[in-house]
Amino acid sequence: MPPRKRTTGTEKSSEETRQRLLDAADEVLREKGYAGASARNIATAAGVTSALVFYHFGGVDQLLLAALDRDTAGRMEVHGATMAEVRTVEEFAAAAVTIYRTDLERGSLAKFSEMVAAAVTNEDLRKEITERAEPWLDFVAEHWDRVTRGTPLGKLLPARDVANAALTFYLGVNLFSVIDPDRQRTEDVFALAQRLAPRAKLLTMKLPGRR
Repeated sequence: MPPRKRTTGTEKSSEETRQRLLDAADEVLREKGYAGASARNIATAAGVTSALVFYHFGGVDQLLLAALDRDTAGRMEVHGATMAEVRTVEEFAAAAVTIYRTDLERGSLAKFSEMVAAAVTNEDLRKEITERAEPWLDFVAEHWDRVTRGTPLGKLLPARDVANAALTFYLGVNLFSVIDPDRQRTEDVFALAQRLAPRAKLLTMKLPGRR
C-alpha cells in the first residue's frame, strides 16, 4: 500500500484560504446580491486580498459558481433525506414546504435566484446556471414519479412537467417576496396546495396492471 501523502503547511493554508473565500462569497451574494459580489467585497469579507479570488478560482463568477456547487451538495443531502420519507401526495406537498422554508432560512433561495437573474444578460453564466438547474429538475421529477407512478395523477401530471413547474415557482416566489414582505401570501399558496393534496387520493390509486 503506497504511503499516504502528507499535507504540507502551504497546502493547508491554501485550502483554508479557498474555504474562507467560499464562505465569503456565500455571505456577500446573500446579503449584497450579485451586483455587490465584487472581488473586493468578497476578499474583504474573507480577510484576504482580492488577487486571491483570481488566484484560487480564476474570477468572481467562477468563485460564485463554486460556492453554489458547495451549497447544492449540502442541500441535495438534506433535501434527499426529506424526500426519501415521502410516500403520498400529501407528504410530497409537506416536504416541498419544508424544502422551501429550509432554503429560505439558509439563504439558498436568494443566492440561486441572484445567479439566475445575473444569467439573463450573461450568456456564459447562463450556460453554467442551466447545467446546475438540471439536477434539481431531476430531483423533483424522480420523487414525483416514485410517488405517482402507475396512477391517473401520474399520467395527468407528468414528472418532468411537475419539475418544471416546481422550479418556476421556486424562482418566482423570490421575486414575489418583494410585494409580499411578510410572506403571508406565499404561505397561503402552500396552505392551498396542502389542502388540495388529500383530494388527489382517487387519482393516486394504481391503475390495473401497473406497479
